[in-house]
Amino acid sequence: MGEAARYEGQVVAGPGGVMTDEVGVVTGDLTVVTEADGDAARVTVQYTGADEWYVLTGSPIPLKDRTVEQVHQAVLDAAETGHEGGVTADEVR
Repeated sequence: MGEAARYEGQVVAGPGGVMTDEVGVVTGDLTVVTEADGDAARVTVQYTGADEWYVLTGSPIPLKDRTVEQVHQAVLDAAETGHEGGVTADEVR
């Protein structure tokens, strides 16, 4: 596969926040990092400015016919919009 790709962006989580494996739902100002992981994209989030990173529930996300950058943007959009019970990888598959 091509060279590794990494994208980082900030978002204010919408209603319901973002669901993580480690701590459940996170809300507020978040930093999202999406990295290439073979034929998938691995997504981690943190409270902006914090040290701890958490895995988005359901990550890694299969790329299918998308780029890592497109998956990253889809995660940012979903996080900003929000989802009852917290955004997971299911909202961007």
